[in-house]
Amino acid sequence: MAEDPAADRTALAGHSSLTFDYRQGAAVILRVKVKPNSRTSSLIQEPDGSWRALLKAPPVDGKANAELIALIAEHFGCRKAAVEIRSGASGRIKLVKVEA
Repeated sequence: MAEDPAADRTALAGHSSLTFDYRQGAAVILRVKVKPNSRTSSLIQEPDGSWRALLKAPPVDGKANAELIALIAEHFGCRKAAVEIRSGASGRIKLVKVEA
């Protein structure tokens, strides 16, 4: 494994400025830090390659997770069914799988 974590990240095809943590088959895995109860909803890529999701929904009854899935699907232009939270469903840092 490389000493620089950013060296292990690969650019997403068609989006030269986007990076992801790793590839799993035809899918990519994103590391997303979530901030619920924000004024607006947005998805921002941090300089280290991770993502920050600002969500309007509260972290109650899966509302924030549902909004996160919809936000990522809209950002990458895929169906919501192609986005899956792989780990961290009840935490603020999540690994999200996006099918190609």
